[in-house]
Amino acid sequence: MNTKKTAAISVSVALTALMGAVIASPAAAAEPKPSQEPRVSVEYFPEPGGEGRRTDVPLNTDTVTGRSAARSATPGAGTTDGQVGELSVTGSSADRLDVVIVGDGYTADQQDAFHTAAATKWADITNIEPYSSYQGLMNVWTVDAVSAESGITGDPTADVTKDTALGSYFWCSETERLICADIDKVASYAAKAPEADLVVVVSNSTKYGGAGYSGLEAEGYPFGGVSTLSSDNAQSSMIAAHEIAHSVGLLADEYTYDSYGTWTGGEVADINSSSFTAEQLAANRTKWYRWLGETDPTGGTVGTYEGSSYYPFGLYRPTANSLMRALDISDFNLPGREAMIAGFYREANALSSKVGTSSAVLRTSSIKVSQAELTGLASPELRWYVDGKRVKRAQGLTTVAPAALGVAADGRTHTVTVESADRTRSIRDPKVRAEATESMTWTVKASGHKAHQHH
Repeated sequence: MNTKKTAAISVSVALTALMGAVIASPAAAAEPKPSQEPRVSVEYFPEPGGEGRRTDVPLNTDTVTGRSAARSATPGAGTTDGQVGELSVTGSSADRLDVVIVGDGYTADQQDAFHTAAATKWADITNIEPYSSYQGLMNVWTVDAVSAESGITGDPTADVTKDTALGSYFWCSETERLICADIDKVASYAAKAPEADLVVVVSNSTKYGGAGYSGLEAEGYPFGGVSTLSSDNAQSSMIAAHEIAHSVGLLADEYTYDSYGTWTGGEVADINSSSFTAEQLAANRTKWYRWLGETDPTGGTVGTYEGSSYYPFGLYRPTANSLMRALDISDFNLPGREAMIAGFYREANALSSKVGTSSAVLRTSSIKVSQAELTGLASPELRWYVDGKRVKRAQGLTTVAPAALGVAADGRTHTVTVESADRTRSIRDPKVRAEATESMTWTVKASGHKAHQHH
């Protein structure tokens, strides 16, 4: 059984934070960092369908002039403030990537509207592959945050102020479409859910805007990232789809800044960026060489297109456009899709069982396993083995008895193994294929008496 979720999220956050710290936007580099308040890197998209930008913003909004997040009143006992809901729960939090959606700018009598908005936004995100096919590896929770006033600060104009639960506001860092929130308040509400790996803040607004926070674990927060977006703007959903890809897929931005000029360093660590041309990728058998020449869902073919990771020259991306470059397209390219699938498997388990593997099982007892419900691109397969030899007739079974698998009553100790493997064609890298393969093994005492498991 894999126990990889926590470590994987830590790695994803660390790399995302490093990406934001090492490759900051020109705007971020020029903006001063006041020493009196902690700041963190965020990504935002100034125009619907446009390319992204990065800057630094305050972690909390209480200290932002004209943007106080102080609550004028505490929600009464009759409200649903802090109430947790299940939007899509597919398994235990120990085996799933947990997404928590919190609303801001919704009053006590507007919580139904928040739930509708949360469901709509998540549906938008999971219309995109591979989110769609791998929903079975995710839990989605909602948490009610009751605001004193409806709407958020900066909507429709910069002079509008609202008293809200999370202190969300447009015009963050003097940028109209950048929605910031008080991350301490976000964390306090997200903590009410069983577990929060990623958090989405849905702000009550029809105005386009949002942001993606990175590097939060380095600031002591338990989750991998926060995405903010406006509730009733259809194009804002793409912001969260892009931001989650940084944390889950470890994908870099593919857009560029003219001021960055030409990359003169060596090969970069980014999965979807390279200093190598297509010919060099193939010769070195590295990065996305296995996908070169393939027809891509973004249009065109996979190759090397100059401009990526903020540098217009000297670095290449896999396709002309993708969701990691601009929000006018709702597809990951094939290398990005594979990276996302790898991320889902790093942070979740497709295979689980309530029958523990730490003690031996009886030959005649039942072993029941659960396999995450995966669809579309996914091609999950379940295989059983006795003493390392495959039992083909048992393929796909979720409940077996060792005796039925062929474990004889010979007084010897045997092993029964179940393997869950995703045979999807969206994976070509053997390392990713291994990530998408999980197994559990039980020791069986054929005499019928319990015995300790051999390790």
